[in-house]
Amino acid sequence: MKDRVSVLFLERGELDVLDGAFILKDVNGIRIQIPIGSVACLMLEPGTRVSHAAVALAARVGCLLVWTGEGGVRLYATGQPGGARSDKLLFQMRSYLDESARLKIVRRMYEFRFGEPPPQRRSVEQLRGIEGARVRQMYKLLALQYGVTWTQRRYDPSDWNSSDRTNRALSSATACLYGITEAAVLAAGYAPAVGFIHTGKPLSFVYDIADLFKFETVVPAAFRILSRGTKMPIERAVRLECRDAFRSTRLLQRIIPTIEEILLAGGLVPEEAPAEMIGPAFQEDQERKLSDDGHRN
Repeated sequence: MKDRVSVLFLERGELDVLDGAFILKDVNGIRIQIPIGSVACLMLEPGTRVSHAAVALAARVGCLLVWTGEGGVRLYATGQPGGARSDKLLFQMRSYLDESARLKIVRRMYEFRFGEPPPQRRSVEQLRGIEGARVRQMYKLLALQYGVTWTQRRYDPSDWNSSDRTNRALSSATACLYGITEAAVLAAGYAPAVGFIHTGKPLSFVYDIADLFKFETVVPAAFRILSRGTKMPIERAVRLECRDAFRSTRLLQRIIPTIEEILLAGGLVPEEAPAEMIGPAFQEDQERKLSDDGHRN
């Protein structure tokens, strides 16, 4: 991952393979060659079409394809996560199963989020409770800063319209953050379900990582929309605000290194993938094989 461009966003074009090379053809017929072997993840925004040969080449060279909404605010589908490598996943699992490592990771998450070390001699469950109290206070302070009426964070996933306007805006904003965070987790080769603070959900690790950025990105975005008002539905206005914020802050490029930093705080040493499975030589070999297959067919 460190040797590659982290991600490229593509929109309104057709991805294909020509003479063994990965190309994007835009609406005017202009072809742009993409060095697929040096890209970790392609984020395919609306208006993108992908050929079978392009999907096959991306899988062979370990480039993750992610179908998203504009700016990554939704995640609809993914290709082969992590380039079929298991080293990141195994490191995540070892860190979760080691009680000491897990507690260190949770403490680092707390420090990253609030800018100060958590209280000493606290369990994961106790830290979860302390975190919840601080989060409630942060909602109050941000609402006051933006002049938004605030009661409490309350929503029912099965009955969207039962929430008030403020909570619908916040739910839309956090859904956007979860989409781009899940894309980052998958691109880096980790499991979305194996969380350290959140557990038992398909996206537990996504929630863990998203919470590290929530109050500097999407929560202020939601409150900004609420404070200045909008004529369009609040959910759409918030999605557009989040999309622009993700692009301007290059959030996805920040999330991936943060995941590694957080997990290393557990004190365990990650096992490296075999050298023959990474690097330019492997990528070139896979591209050559696909090109040879195409010529034979």
